[in-house]
Amino acid sequence: MIYCVVPPELGEEVFRRLSEHYKGNPNVSVIMDRRASERRKNHTGGGERARRDRRRPRAPGTLGV
Repeated sequence: MIYCVVPPELGEEVFRRLSEHYKGNPNVSVIMDRRASERRKNHTGGGERARRDRRRPRAPGTLGV
């Protein structure tokens, strides 16, 4: 499935024209972006993951030093 997202700056006319152009193609869906703001900018906690070192611990002893 291919999504053709039309930004609000381009308006309803572009949305209608693209919808008409791709109406015969079942693999393309034209959608209008109606988000009011970006969700990812708000970092008020919750959902943030703690970073951790996922590497294996080093073998005990010295390595020829």
